[in-house]
Formats: sequence, structure tokens, C-alpha cells
Amino acid sequence: MADNASTARPYAKALYELAQETESFAGWSNALSHLAAVAADDDFSGLVNDPRVEADKIADLLIDISAEQLPPGGDNFVRLLVQNDRLEALDDIHQQFTELVAKAQALVNAEVVTAMALTEQQKSALEAALAKRLGLKVSLQETVDASLMGGAVVKAGDLVIDGSAKGRLDKLSTTLLR
Repeated sequence: MADNASTARPYAKALYELAQETESFAGWSNALSHLAAVAADDDFSGLVNDPRVEADKIADLLIDISAEQLPPGGDNFVRLLVQNDRLEALDDIHQQFTELVAKAQALVNAEVVTAMALTEQQKSALEAALAKRLGLKVSLQETVDASLMGGAVVKAGDLVIDGSAKGRLDKLSTTLLR
């Protein structure tokens, strides 16, 4: 995976620059999401790994399957990925593209995992606190995980704040075992 992340970086950056020129961030994001889903499909993956199937045929098939989602230049992008054997990096390309767009828009996607659902007031307060701490606009997504027992885990970019009861117990256990 780390290899795919470094492989994906130049592709994501090039797509970001193209999307910026053509003002088509949403179109490319949708296309990348669709392409990554198709590439991850077991049947399609089996076809890609079949040595009897030529790269041009794979590219043509992927372009046909994705014709409605591909923005202008998308077919060239697909051919380049197939030619360079980079289809497995599509998910990482999409992720890095999304991060570049969010960074340009001074937006960070944050995830909060809680033991119980947050109220709207709590979500607003958490978004405001994160925005103040990070200096960026925050888009908050919530997931409920009862195994946390209480508290919350917040992930925003590289920042991870584990304020869950489970996290605190794990930390205490580790400290006591030393």
C-alpha cells in the first residue's frame, strides 16, 4: 500500500492540475471513484491479470464501462494507467486527489467515532473547535461504535485525538505493563 501511495502521487497531482485548469474537480472525483470501484471488482481484476488479454483491450473495456463518468481527457488517463500497469493504485490516486482538492479549498475532512450519536449542538461545537485548532474549514463525518464504551476518537488529516474510554484503558494497561 505504501508503494501505491508513492506511485499515486504524480498521477493525483497531474489530475488535480488538469481539474483546476478545466474547473472539473467534481467530475474527476466521480470518475476516480468509479474507476477505482471497477478496478477493484474481482471479475475485472481477473481479466487484468490474465496474460492472454492485451492491455489495449483492458483499456478499451474500462473506457467503455466508464464512458458516462469520464471527463474530457479521461480516456487518455485510463490508457496511461493501463499502459503503466497502475490500475491497482486507483484508490490511492482518488484519495490523494481528494486531499489535494480539500487542501486547496482550505477544507479538512474529519471523522469522529463515538460510542453514542452526537447531537447537532455537539457536532457544531466539535466542528468549531477543530476549525479553530487546524485553521481550516472542517467537514465532519460521524460513525457510532459502541465498543468505545464512551468518549470519542477524532481523526482530521494527520491529527488523531483518542478521548475514548477504550483508548484510555488501553493506554493505562500499556503503562502498567511497563
